Amino acid sequence: MDSPNTLILDHFFPTDVLKITEVIETEKIVIHMKSVSRFCICPKCHQTLEHSHGTYIRKVQDLPILGKNVQLRIKAHEYLCKNAACPVITVAETFNGFLNANRRMTQRCEDFICMLAMETSCEGCARICQAMNLHISGDSVIRFLTERYEAQPVPVCGETIGIDDFAFKKRNRYGTVIVDEATHKPVAILNGRDSNTLKAWLQQNKQVKRITRDRAGAYASAIGEILPDAMQIADRFHLHQNLLEAIQNALKSAVPADIKIPIDQIPADFQSPEENQTAKEESKKK
Repeated sequence: MDSPNTLILDHFFPTDVLKITEVIETEKIVIHMKSVSRFCICPKCHQTLEHSHGTYIRKVQDLPILGKNVQLRIKAHEYLCKNAACPVITVAETFNGFLNANRRMTQRCEDFICMLAMETSCEGCARICQAMNLHISGDSVIRFLTERYEAQPVPVCGETIGIDDFAFKKRNRYGTVIVDEATHKPVAILNGRDSNTLKAWLQQNKQVKRITRDRAGAYASAIGEILPDAMQIADRFHLHQNLLEAIQNALKSAVPADIKIPIDQIPADFQSPEENQTAKEESKKK
C-alpha cells in the first residue's frame, strides 16, 4: 500500500496510452515508459493502423520536478500503412494532446515555454528555463512561436478596416498593420508601406467598403486603384493635423515672421528685460 506522502507519477501522464516502468533519480529524473496503445492514425490518409511494425525509444523532455530536469524514455510503436495510395509506409506512434510527432518536448512543456516567451522575450524565456533546469535555446523558442503563428487560421476581416504604418526598426524597416474596426484586432501585418504591398492584400479582400487611413499618398492610390468605390476616411489624429497645418499656414500668410517696432514708437519709460533685472538687483541692495 502506498504511503499517503508518496507522489504517484501516473496521475500526471495519459495512462490510457502510456505506462511507467521505471523511475531513476540522480542529478536529473529519468522516467522510463512504454506505450500500451493498439492503434495509430496515419497523418496522410487518416486511416486507422493496427499492424505494429516494431518499437523504438523516444527521448523527450518534460516539465521540471522540484527543480530537476525531467527526461522521458518512451518505448513507442511503429505502424505499417497498408493503403497503396498513401505515400507513407511506416508511421511513428504519436500521443496527440501529450506528445506529437517529431517533437522533443511534451505539449505541456511547449505550452509553458510559449506562454513565458509571450510575457518576456525569447532570449529571456530561454534564460529563465535554463535556471529551472529546462534545457532550451532562444532559437528554439522562436521556432515554437513561429510554428504556432503559422498554424493559426487566416483571420477574416469585415467591411470596415483601419490602415497605418509602423516601424519594425526606426528609420530602417517599416511595415503596414491592418485592423478590423469591428473587433479592433489586427488581421494582417504587411512587410513594407508602399502601394504595391497594400494592393496585393486588397485584391484578396474586396469585401472591404470603408477604410480609415492616414494621409499617406501610397495608401490612397492603392485603395483608389483596387477599391474605387470604397469610402476613405481620415482618422481623428490626422484630421487634427490637417486643421493645425491649415491654421499655421493662415497665420503665416497674415502675420509676418518678424515683427519690428520702430525706435521712435518706443515709450520713454520702456525698459528692456536686462534693464529691469538690473533695477531689481539695485533695489534689493538698498
